Amino acid sequence: MITPTRLQKPSPRLLLFFALLLLPLLTATSALGQDTPVGETVRWSPPEGLVAADNPNDNGHGILLRWTPSPDDADLLVYEIWRGPAPDAPDAEWFMVGSAPRGSEEFVYFDVDETLQGEANPAFVPIGKPLHLRVRGRSVDGSVSAWTAAVTGTGRGNWYHKGKTNILVVTLLFGVAVLYFISSSRRGKELFIRPIPGLSAVDEAIGRATEMGTPILYVLGTGTASDIATIAGYTILSRVAKRTAEYQTPILVPVNDPVMLAMGQEVVKEAYTQAGRPEVYNPDNVNYVSAMQFPYVAAVNGLMTREKPATCFYMGVFHAESLLLAETGSGTGAIQISGTDQLAQIPFFVAATDYTLIGEELYAASAYLSQEPSQIGPLKAQDWTKVAIIVFIIAGILTLTLTNWDGFLRLVQTPV
Repeated sequence: MITPTRLQKPSPRLLLFFALLLLPLLTATSALGQDTPVGETVRWSPPEGLVAADNPNDNGHGILLRWTPSPDDADLLVYEIWRGPAPDAPDAEWFMVGSAPRGSEEFVYFDVDETLQGEANPAFVPIGKPLHLRVRGRSVDGSVSAWTAAVTGTGRGNWYHKGKTNILVVTLLFGVAVLYFISSSRRGKELFIRPIPGLSAVDEAIGRATEMGTPILYVLGTGTASDIATIAGYTILSRVAKRTAEYQTPILVPVNDPVMLAMGQEVVKEAYTQAGRPEVYNPDNVNYVSAMQFPYVAAVNGLMTREKPATCFYMGVFHAESLLLAETGSGTGAIQISGTDQLAQIPFFVAATDYTLIGEELYAASAYLSQEPSQIGPLKAQDWTKVAIIVFIIAGILTLTLTNWDGFLRLVQTPV
């Protein structure tokens, strides 16, 4: 007969041992049900009154968040802004999209990049789609505040940027000035334009070539047809070609680009037609040489040496070849007129040519030579605008320095 064994009551020490073993597991299991990740201690109060709205004056990819700082703001380091798929989404599905220093009361969540390195950007702010955001604080030691309640905001594009009203006003004033000067010029009022020696010498240079019976060489540089300086060079070419047609003086235009060839031939042909001498036009005088820089320069220098033009024009974009061309032209005894917007090449042209159009003078050449109201008007408006800007800068410096008043600075400040 088996006698049942009496179960002994566990000792208090044994129970305490098992309790200590199970305590970490119970703590971890409890933490899984909380919003705060394991290892983060909630010690501070959250910011209050969080609201989300469309960020004004943007393209629709921004959400403006506003809140009242936490009562424990002095103990915090930053406020973290997190985004989630839904207001009640699990904590693991939220991710941080920005931060703001303590004391902040607003944050603009802005992201226009739909992809990053070929992959979808989870932080992208789409236009018209509600986004769910929440905020918490974090201190230096890593402890955090409780979460705010999640809020929803939707980004929407804006038609007008109120912060750029100053740009609108200046643009309108400039437009009014352009129309005024064009109208004044058309009514016969003579508008003063500062004399530019290089342009004043154009007729003299063409006349010299006519008297000597030698051609005129016109070089458009080594740029492309889309360069602003090249386009300005074409406008001067039109004026020069028209005069050469009147005097029946050959004009040679070697180019380095097929597109520039077509444009050059059309400009010269049109100029000869306007001069009433279309039969004098020779399309072979505008010819393509080479797209490579130094072969092109070598060919042009050879042309100078053989033809010995009495006048050489260099108008457009120039690089290292500027001095090579100018030195060869100087060796043939030609009058040389140059113009470029390449700052590094202007010193070489100044040293080696007779006249040089510097920077904006090249752009103003068309209005100077044609004297057309539609071109002189904008030129005068630009000049007066520059004067106004200079006066404004001087006034701003003086008032800020002498009286510490920054009103002029605030007038020109423009938010991004």
